[in-house]
Amino acid sequence: MSSFRNRIATRLRVWRAAPPRGAQGLVWHPEPRAEGSERAGHRMLGGVWHLAGHLVEGAPDPWAIRPPSVPFALQLHGMGWLDDVMAVGGREATARARGWTLAWVDRFGRGAGPGWAPATTGRRLVRMIVHAPALLRGMERPERFRDSLYRQAQVLAGTWGRAPAGLPRAEALLGLLMAGLALEGMERLGDVATDALARTADADVGADGGIPSRNPEALLEVAMLLGWAAASLDSAGRPVPPLLREAVARIVPTLRALRHSDGGLARFHGGGAGRAGRLDRVLGESGVRGRPSTGLAMGFVPVAHGRTTLVVDAEAPPEGAASGSAHASTLAFELCSATTPVVVNCGPGGPFGPEWHRAGRATASHSTLGLDGHSSSRIGAPVAAGPGLRIAPLAEGPETVQWQRTEGRRASTLILSHDGWRPTHGLTHLRRLVLSTDGRRLEGEDALRAVSGPDKERLEDAIAAHGPVRFTVAFHLHPDAEVETGLGGRAATIALPTGEIWVLRPGGGVPLEIRPSVFLDPGRLRPTPSRQVVLTDSVMSYAATVDWTLVRTQEPDAASRRT
Repeated sequence: MSSFRNRIATRLRVWRAAPPRGAQGLVWHPEPRAEGSERAGHRMLGGVWHLAGHLVEGAPDPWAIRPPSVPFALQLHGMGWLDDVMAVGGREATARARGWTLAWVDRFGRGAGPGWAPATTGRRLVRMIVHAPALLRGMERPERFRDSLYRQAQVLAGTWGRAPAGLPRAEALLGLLMAGLALEGMERLGDVATDALARTADADVGADGGIPSRNPEALLEVAMLLGWAAASLDSAGRPVPPLLREAVARIVPTLRALRHSDGGLARFHGGGAGRAGRLDRVLGESGVRGRPSTGLAMGFVPVAHGRTTLVVDAEAPPEGAASGSAHASTLAFELCSATTPVVVNCGPGGPFGPEWHRAGRATASHSTLGLDGHSSSRIGAPVAAGPGLRIAPLAEGPETVQWQRTEGRRASTLILSHDGWRPTHGLTHLRRLVLSTDGRRLEGEDALRAVSGPDKERLEDAIAAHGPVRFTVAFHLHPDAEVETGLGGRAATIALPTGEIWVLRPGGGVPLEIRPSVFLDPGRLRPTPSRQVVLTDSVMSYAATVDWTLVRTQEPDAASRRT
């Protein structure tokens, strides 16, 4: 359907969704659970809007902004910012939120604008209902607000099935469920949404507690939405479907396994560490205990010893539509010491625009081995993913990823491999990681091998065409870490704010460099400069190996331990 026909169809749907005759009102109010950021709220009240990778300044009214991209517009119309503005508190912030909400109703509430996609409508409907008690207090002509809630709910009842599976569909259905519980006379919508959300959760959440995108932060958002739905049904005196509770019970152990010692999530496949406090709240309120029994958590291997946590990507990247934000991060790891991240991946570039989004997906943006100029998975051609939206799925990634874990009295050992470079160079990456049981020492070995006859021929062709195959082993550091070379350039000393010192040392005289890097944190306005330690070598024959150690040589100072 063309964009013009789509706009006309949306207006017709909204026009037909006239509120029912008779009494209209909110008969139930859900508890707010999506914690807002007071800092972001203050920025918005000051005219600074940072959404979907774009920074807009000097905008006292969000609806006066000319959206720089479709994702920016969808986030603006989804009104997730209501959580942030309301987190500021006080009469002025509430009055501004009330005025901006009513301005949306007046300008777009009859079907205009880009905000009528099911997930966007569901997200907006949830925020308007959750904050309704404060927004309605002192509102002139409150029937405008209630009329809009009824119209949006009835439109969503006919469109939620068009939302892509996963987080977008969960957002659409949570909006429909909230409307069915909160709006007088709309009980049937609550029944429809409850049944559909339970079936969707059962289908989308795998037996391992993961989702197809393998994005830990997206998994957290799904868990929050499902938990919110279950709590809302409980609060309203409605039964919670077993399928819904079972999906949450599968997710929570996986989230717990992907939680670093600093309280944040491992940052892989387009996900960040998660909003402060959200992970702890989801884990605590779920009432679910335990960790995955297979050793894998959504394709990641977590290892925790002492104060140190290690999370390794040990599975092939997502495929197809689920890979639109996936990263070429196979065998990459993150390491956290107590409250401080040490070795990280650069993170999700999407919040900083399309160029950063693409750069953050490359193997070079992860703490693993990479061939110069070649990621372990390649980014394919963009394809349509909705009105005005395009994604670039991953293509030509590893076909075989293997891992093995053994436990000893002194250490846990991981042996992993992937064949992402076999088609281009005939090479398989093998990685061995050994974390001591006191968490003070991580030993690593990274090797490239041409195993079979055809692999060796392919490598010979690559060397003949381009010379020795250069590769690097990168260790991206958190921006709070300070790093300098030592031992005559044969080691890197990493100092943490807590007073801890870690020393990274390669074996066999492999060159070590400290290079610029970047830390992509969705909570910050701009990418943050950081550093990376890089080991460099070349494949001259059919094999090359680099070994290294990362050792904590100094404990936190006493003041840091007290805090």
